[in-house]
This record gives sequence, C-alpha cells and structure tokens, in this order.
Amino acid sequence: MASITKRANGRWYARFYDPAGVQQGRIFIRKIDAQRWLDEQTKALVSGTYVEPSAGRTTVKEIAEKWLASDPSWTPATRARNESILNRHVLPRWGTTQLERVTFDEIQAWIVGYAQGALAGGTVRKIAGVLSSVMRFAVSSRKLPATPVVGVKLPKQAVVRKRYLTAQQVEDLAEAAGEHAEIVLVLAYCGLRIGELAALRVGGVNLRRRRLQVSASVTEVNGVLKWGSPKDGEERSVPFPGFLVDALADRTTGRSTEDLVFGSINGGVLRVRNMRRDWFDAAATSAGLEGLTPHELRHTAASLAVSAGANVLAVQRMLGHSKPSVTLDVYSDLFDSDLDDLSTRMDEVRSETRKVRIRYGQSPKGPRSITSTL
Repeated sequence: MASITKRANGRWYARFYDPAGVQQGRIFIRKIDAQRWLDEQTKALVSGTYVEPSAGRTTVKEIAEKWLASDPSWTPATRARNESILNRHVLPRWGTTQLERVTFDEIQAWIVGYAQGALAGGTVRKIAGVLSSVMRFAVSSRKLPATPVVGVKLPKQAVVRKRYLTAQQVEDLAEAAGEHAEIVLVLAYCGLRIGELAALRVGGVNLRRRRLQVSASVTEVNGVLKWGSPKDGEERSVPFPGFLVDALADRTTGRSTEDLVFGSINGGVLRVRNMRRDWFDAAATSAGLEGLTPHELRHTAASLAVSAGANVLAVQRMLGHSKPSVTLDVYSDLFDSDLDDLSTRMDEVRSETRKVRIRYGQSPKGPRSITSTL
C-alpha cells in the first residue's frame, strides 16, 4: 500500500512497501515531488526493476568481486585478463565509489583521459568493457536500476590486417623449424589454438579417419598451467591432411592414450612463451617471417581452407567458432572473392537470358551495359 501524508512541519511523507514487505519512505518539501517519486517506485515495482534504496551504496569493488566469481564459462586466460584489468585500471579509480555515485559524465571523462594517453584504442575499449560488465552485473543483482555506462563514447580501434602465410611460406617455416616441423604444419593446416595443440593427447588422434579430437586446452597464467575445455566449451573433430599421417603415427604409435602428442624440448607441457624463445621466433626469422606469432598460423589455416574451397560452415567447424557468424566477422576478408564470383555469375545469368530471347526472335530490351559511377 502506498500513500502520501502531510506532516506537522508542512512537509510531505511518501511511503510504500517493497517486495520484502519492508516500508520504504522519503520526505519532500512539495507534494508534487513526493507524488512523482512514489509513481516512479510504483512503476519499478510493477515492471520488476525496483532497487532497494540502500543497494546503491554497495561499492564497485564489492560488486566486482562478485562479478569475477559469477561466470563459470570463462577460460583461465579470460579470468586472468579480467582480474588484471580490474586491479590495474578499474578499481584504482572506482573501487571505493558507491554504485549510485558512478555517473555517466565521470565515466566518459575517465575514458577520454585514457584515450588521450599512451594506451591503444583497443586497450581502452577492453578497460571500458570490464567496467560495463561489472555495472550490468550490478543491474542484474538489483543493485542499480540501470547502468551508467550506456552511451559512453569509446575511441576507435585500429584495424590490424591479419597475416596469412602462403603454402610456400608455411613450407619454409616448417623447414626452418627442423624437428618441430610437425607443430608448424598442424597449426597451419588444422587451425588449432596453441593451447589445444599443447593439450592434444594420443587418444585424440584417429589415423584411420584422419581426425584430431580437440577436447581440452591448457594455458599458462602467471606461470601456472591451467587446464580446461576448448574456447566456447565445445569439443570438436578436426580433419588433418594425408601428408601428416606418417608424422602423427610416429608420435602416437606404441604410446599411452593419455600421453601428450606434442611436448616441450624438455618433455613437459608445451608453453607458448618457451616455444617462441626456444625455436619458433628463430625459425620465423630464418624463413623471412620475422615477428610471426604461433596464433597467426591459425589465421593461415583459415586462409588455406578457404583457398581450397571450404565454405563458411566448414571453416567454422574446423576452427571451433561458436557459430558461422563469428567466422564471418573474424575472416570476412577471406570471402571477398565470393563477391567477385557472385558478380561474374550474375553477369552470366543475364547473358544467358538475353541469348534465349534472341533465339526465339525477341528483341532484348534495356541497356546493353551499365557503367557504374560509384
């Protein structure tokens, strides 16, 4: 039950009962203000967006800690990255601030300050993304009626063209890698993430069907190995070309199904940082590919697959993207040739139609050619 009563001092007291049955109230000088506030609270109650007044006094640090513990789908690397951004950027500025005191204009000024500094636009966007996620979690937790991050302008992210190796460049790199050539070839022709390659076990190699069963991933986080599921949490079966059969047979025959297929120089788990230091960077430089990263071989696998005629769905399944739209977003440039082919096929369709009309004695109408000025 909601009501407005006038007190002896001439002020107006608006009150209502929240979903827990606790009376909430506020005093106003004018009755119209009391009615407006009461209407807002009633609307929030009806729509399910009501937030207890004291909830907004929760600090950003308190809600951020709950946010960090809330998502079981994060990979260890994602969790470590979010923690790092929180501790280095978000909490130093907002940690002790109450949620209700975090305002849009202050957030915008904070973002502008970063954008005018030395940080790249992409990095600033990631920082803003973490704060935004914390605030959305606060809304879901009924600590805020709405997030103040909505509408904040972010700096543009520089477009970095992906590096795709040709088949010949892959051969040069594999040759320069020496005894580690199979790692280069599997990454470049199967598109595994480096953590998936490091976690691949002998039991996951099917030589007869030429399939790799990707069911786990291992990542080094702050010097500690973290084991988990592949990104997006889905296992997948990845085909490998016939030229890898003998090499994979040598690495798997006679070994336990739980043994790792690819290990480090010392026989331990393959870590990307040690791999680059021990041989990968030197091999890339020797092959004339200085600055190449192991992850760029995953991009190369996508490129080689498209060049071989694979469609979007096949590339998506090989790479383990959650859906084809992700593949198109990440590798849209690889499918530009499809537009060229479409243009050619459309031209052929009209050309054949005009030939049929002429064959039956009909004069084709319309322009013989169209020159675009765009």
